[in-house]
Amino acid sequence: MAKKNMNSRTSNKKSKKEYTVVMYIFFFMFLALMGYFMYFQLVLSKTYVNSPYNSLQNIAAERVRRGDIKSSDGKVLATTKTKSNGDETREYPYGNLFAHVVGFSSHGKSGLENRTNFELLSSHDFILNQVFNDFTERKNDGDNVITTLDYNVQKSAYDALGQYDGAVIVMQPKTGKVLAMVSKPDFDPNKLSEQWDNLNRQGSTALYNRATQGKYAPGSVFKILTTLEFINENKATYETFSYRCTGGVTANGHTLHDAGGEKHGDVNLRSAFAESCNSAYGTIAKDLNVKKFNDFCDSMLFNKNLPIDFESSQSKFKLNNTDNDYLKMATGIGQGNTLVSPLHMLLITSSIDNDGVLMKPYLVDKIENAQGTEISSNSPKKQATLLTKEQANIMQDYMSSVVQEGTASRLKGQSYQVFGKTGTAQVSDSTDKTNAWFVGYAKKDGYDDIAIAVVVEDSGYGSKYAVPAAKKVFDTYFN
Repeated sequence: MAKKNMNSRTSNKKSKKEYTVVMYIFFFMFLALMGYFMYFQLVLSKTYVNSPYNSLQNIAAERVRRGDIKSSDGKVLATTKTKSNGDETREYPYGNLFAHVVGFSSHGKSGLENRTNFELLSSHDFILNQVFNDFTERKNDGDNVITTLDYNVQKSAYDALGQYDGAVIVMQPKTGKVLAMVSKPDFDPNKLSEQWDNLNRQGSTALYNRATQGKYAPGSVFKILTTLEFINENKATYETFSYRCTGGVTANGHTLHDAGGEKHGDVNLRSAFAESCNSAYGTIAKDLNVKKFNDFCDSMLFNKNLPIDFESSQSKFKLNNTDNDYLKMATGIGQGNTLVSPLHMLLITSSIDNDGVLMKPYLVDKIENAQGTEISSNSPKKQATLLTKEQANIMQDYMSSVVQEGTASRLKGQSYQVFGKTGTAQVSDSTDKTNAWFVGYAKKDGYDDIAIAVVVEDSGYGSKYAVPAAKKVFDTYFN
């Protein structure tokens, strides 16, 4: 009998232990479920609502009249017009001018129409208006998106490209506000339906936002990275660097030429940067530590998603120890296998102006309801420290020399001070066509600094085509 009672007590203990284990399992499952619910509400919900595959968008659109998208200076960039029969039409008052950055909301969504879809289909209208509208089966007015875009800067950037394809993107380095984003070829979002087949024909790239998604050989603007890595590896001796340029340097049976066959003569690191001496930089790149160069470029946002809530592409950089000297030299001057977006070069340039600190780039300043009451707002946020202040100061000096003594001298003597780097990048090995680059920033007392990245496709030298485009934007902003 005692043995039976003992077995019974042992069995009860096992049962209690099993129940306890089950209880803890369900408790932790409950905590995990609640944690995911909170994560979904705070982080993922907007992403899912904004998904073009989410049918909730259609439900929201049945109750809410899509809000307006506006520039920072109050111009309406996208609005919804309602006909007497209730049919709605999305209109874009400035047509092609803001095509890629504002985007479109039919045939799918792109640009800000996509990224702020949740806000545009949300309504914080006056509560009595919402009650009345629901009672009378009328739509509520959606919230309005107030962007950081500046109409005058956007127009000057658009006009500066003229008939060339390419991109211009402008940002305030100290705030991260994007003031302009232009890509060509472009399209008129008002005529999207009638032009859709043509815009999507094989070979067409008009819907592609080159400013953020373009992948270009950077040409000599990449010398910013090569310079910084050379300094990193030669902190004590970089100032004594000297080289005699005779117009080209040869390795592995190939010659790296200087632009136009120019012979720069004796140069130090600063003057080689100012005059964009390919021979000097090819020689520098050939002897850099491959692993350190890769690691440095990774730290400068290569091979990573860029920190912007907008459609963008990763820039690509990769060198191997087995690569021959000529490929290393070509890589050092921005050819080789390296690809960058204008946005990426803008972020690097902005961090140089801002003493090494990169601010998170953003396009939405605030959300307002239909009556103009602020619902939410964005403010400047530090994204990362890309460079030490000492590194940034060196590059500030070098980029000033490009304007004062080098390839961007057309920007010298303005009412504002400019720092920059030109580039001329061969499109491919099978053609002599080149893309013109300029990246830089400008400052003037009483104004926030602005940084810019310009690519003018199939044009020629950066000094001849990209620099004048940047000047038009600087003139508009500062004057």
